[in-house]
Amino acid sequence: MRRKIPSTTALVSFEAAARHESFTKAAHELSITQGAICRQIASLEEFLSVELFRRSRRGVKLTEAGLSYSRRVAMQLDAVERDTLSVMGQQGTNVIELAVVPTFGTQWLIPRLKDFQRQHPEVTVNLTNRTRPFLFADTEFDAAIYFGDADWSGTESHRLMGENPVPVCSPRLLGTHTHFSPQQIAELPLLQQTTRPYAWRQWFNAQHLNIPRDMTGPRYELFSMLSQAAMHDMGIALIPPFLIQRELDERQLVIANAKALSSSKAYYLMIPERKVESASLHAFRDWLIDQSQRYIPSI
Repeated sequence: MRRKIPSTTALVSFEAAARHESFTKAAHELSITQGAICRQIASLEEFLSVELFRRSRRGVKLTEAGLSYSRRVAMQLDAVERDTLSVMGQQGTNVIELAVVPTFGTQWLIPRLKDFQRQHPEVTVNLTNRTRPFLFADTEFDAAIYFGDADWSGTESHRLMGENPVPVCSPRLLGTHTHFSPQQIAELPLLQQTTRPYAWRQWFNAQHLNIPRDMTGPRYELFSMLSQAAMHDMGIALIPPFLIQRELDERQLVIANAKALSSSKAYYLMIPERKVESASLHAFRDWLIDQSQRYIPSI
């Protein structure tokens, strides 16, 4: 069945005219005549049987239907452009589309990726933030790094490392203390991590304490947000040291108590079963596992 889609030339002309609310400016942007823009818009309105612009002596103005349609057309044209540039950029290369939890990607993975590029210049690794599992069949991702229990249907899992977060705060909050006791920490503002809602409760329970307010305090989705809040004296946070190594080295953050929270969950590389034979993914998997095994936290 033939698709009910207008010409891309008409859509591009309409998007430009709608964005500027001017046929003249759209013509200048697209390097065509104003008459050509008028003909493209007219043909599109005829195709849709909908008036997109109101014409007057002072120019053109989008109708309600035109405004709504222009927003959707702009989004779709942007998507087509991104996909086109992606294909153009992949010529002659092997590309891995990797979903990764944000702070792990920026603080631990990216600083090491240059080594992978040096060893495998033929492979390009693209990173996109994802904080929770998804269906690989519904995306373009070839693999994912996430924090959890490796219970992800239809995938092959490879454990990288645990988190083992410790209480951290700013040097100003710690003051003259060398460390805080669990009881002292219980009196401070507790910064919460959205995807680890029971972290403080588990930490206090491991110290044989029952703290009624262990789930109170502002919540942040990313560890990078949590560390920023802690650096600005907003409270104390549970953060894995390997995600804030620079901040610890520069004493923007200090460890308030060295007792770490142990967890059965960990960071995993997840590869969908349909991709496990990929040579590029094999190389990336082996390199990533080697990097995680070499890593020794310096706290």
